[in-house]
Amino acid sequence: MIESSPNKQPNFDNTEVAFRQKSNAELKKAFWLFKMIGSNFLTKVGPPITNFFLNIGLPIQGAIKATIFQQFCGGETIAECDKAITQLAKGGVGTILDYSVEGEEEEIVFDETCQEIIRTILRADGDKNIPITVFKITGIGRFALLEKLDAKQTLTADEQSEFEKVKLRCEMICRTAFDKGVPIMIDAEETWIQDTIDELALDMMRKFNQGRIIVYNTYQMYRHDKLADMKADHLIAKAAGFILGVKMVRGAYMEKERKRAAEMGYLSPIQPDKESSDKDYNESLRYCVDHIDEIAIVCGTHNEDSSRLLTYLLDEKKVAHNHPHVYFAQLLGMSDNLSFNLADANYNVAKYVPYGPIKAVMPYLFRRAQENTSVAGQTGRELGLIERELKRRKL
Repeated sequence: MIESSPNKQPNFDNTEVAFRQKSNAELKKAFWLFKMIGSNFLTKVGPPITNFFLNIGLPIQGAIKATIFQQFCGGETIAECDKAITQLAKGGVGTILDYSVEGEEEEIVFDETCQEIIRTILRADGDKNIPITVFKITGIGRFALLEKLDAKQTLTADEQSEFEKVKLRCEMICRTAFDKGVPIMIDAEETWIQDTIDELALDMMRKFNQGRIIVYNTYQMYRHDKLADMKADHLIAKAAGFILGVKMVRGAYMEKERKRAAEMGYLSPIQPDKESSDKDYNESLRYCVDHIDEIAIVCGTHNEDSSRLLTYLLDEKKVAHNHPHVYFAQLLGMSDNLSFNLADANYNVAKYVPYGPIKAVMPYLFRRAQENTSVAGQTGRELGLIERELKRRKL
């Protein structure tokens, strides 16, 4: 275990540190954007109108790129993300390049996406400002195929061949990460394809996490079964002699999950209330810190209480703030008060920096806008912090 040096605790109310990287003009633009996000127009009326305009070829991409895209995305290509990478690095925050194209169905697109994910690893190689990378299994394989596997249905010969290609792409990505020494996270998705993703992730960890952390799986704690799953996976990892990579999140598909469970008449996998999610999330942090030599954790959260809890747990166990098995992660454009103040207190912090063609990334962008309005107080919290910094700067 790395020895801890006396480090200060982060102050999440320090707006000077939180927005040090933003110019006055950028801060004002962020203020008006979160004002807009707080309205029903952007989250309810905005998506269909925007998609309609994009589909008929109206020239609105420039307006999108200069506003919501600029706030939450790094660019349309890896090269365009350089500005965001540099700006985050000035505040001690790393970048997680996230190729955010989704919902594709064709083999040629899956091959192209696989190569693009590999390019993010190659870009990260040797650059301490890009400490972790990420991908989704549905970026390299067909959703309906994964769904059939999860349902334990027999695959046709063609489907079996198709799944072999998915496994091959997954291994190619993780092997590149292993060869370059660049950790990679496998994102969680819907429950009805997650068992297959979990099996793939564990298989990759067995191969590549011997003695060092390369592959992380993602555990969504708004599911009532995931704390137990994470503990069970730790026992598997311990017995097999590999480090368990845990990216801990609350979750991203709650409304969809509850709706499907109700429609199909099965028990909802979602916790009964937010308090239960918070309880399991915080318990998972305690468990990971208790086994910090055997588990590497990425604490993916915008929740101040959970972030603060993890800082206390590390100090309590005398774990260094910059221990390589502990990262905090937030999304670009959100919760800068957490990211930059944690980095200022010498913790490992990285932001998800999504990128891709504007039209292809729109589903991601609208989810971010909806997340800000559906998570209690998120938009108000962002606005309040920006307002305080504007006043501090006398703007």
